[in-house]
Amino acid sequence: MARVYRDRDGKLTALRRKTVGIVGYGIQGRAHALCLRDSGVKVIAAELEGTPAWKNAEADAMPVMSAAQAAEQADIVALLTQDHVQPLVYREALAPNLKKGNALMFAHGFNIHYNQIVPAGDVDVFMVAPKGPGSLVRDEYEKGRGVPALVAVHQDASGKAMDIALAYAKALGATKAGVLETTFQEETESDLFGEQAVLCGGVTELIKAGFETLVEAGYQPECAYYEVLHELKLIVDLIQAHGIAGMRRRVSDTAEYGDMTRGPEVIGPEVREAMEDILAEIQSGEFAREWIAENQANRPVFTRLREADAGHLIERIGPKLRKMMPWLTE
Repeated sequence: MARVYRDRDGKLTALRRKTVGIVGYGIQGRAHALCLRDSGVKVIAAELEGTPAWKNAEADAMPVMSAAQAAEQADIVALLTQDHVQPLVYREALAPNLKKGNALMFAHGFNIHYNQIVPAGDVDVFMVAPKGPGSLVRDEYEKGRGVPALVAVHQDASGKAMDIALAYAKALGATKAGVLETTFQEETESDLFGEQAVLCGGVTELIKAGFETLVEAGYQPECAYYEVLHELKLIVDLIQAHGIAGMRRRVSDTAEYGDMTRGPEVIGPEVREAMEDILAEIQSGEFAREWIAENQANRPVFTRLREADAGHLIERIGPKLRKMMPWLTE
């Protein structure tokens, strides 16, 4: 079982007289910056000048500058840009300006685990990964609560990296909910697997397969959309709040019986074998190498697949039906 750190384990004194540089003022970066500042931590932001994110930082009265300037001034640099951008930002702006005794913080372990970023041995490297989007992190902080997070230390040059990591997590409010200790490897590989096999890849292919099966059998695409896509959120919300067994207690007995008897026919041994293959590709680094090469080649496969999916019937039907449900965007 994972070790869980609570509010008493995080000491904000570990951040006293330290400046945190938030590199990337997107949804996650903004939430980190505001929560840290409200927790009494000195924060600066780094963005590309003139971008909407730069203007958001200015609107929040956050000192904003280039990534290189932030790395010069900060004691702790939180690299919160997108994964595929991080190596370039690190090489060009951060590495030349990080000093002995500094710390480098990540919210996802991809670039450290797959050696796309290899920090100098005299800096701490740690991760605080909230298990929720930035908007939720900020909302829960403002309510006096917190979003659970994962914490890991990759490099402990100072001997105090975990203390700093837990203080950072506390400043986000995460220790109020609970912070689970992990490793960069475990967080990265399990995160990629979850995205590919279940949360994104598995779910979207299951939805499209169900939709196509109904439409090809002669059912109206609008009805198919409601049954296999729209209502999915109702079930996911129940699972998130109550677990699988709790969800089953809250749907009809007919739905529960169909779940238990037909679900294993849809997700059978061949799916488990495919999942094991996907996990093996992640563990070996094959997926990482493929994704890195895809970005280096200007994303030809990514772009082609995105455009193909945008033309699917389910994407043409969806906007019309969602207009009938304005509460979805409220």
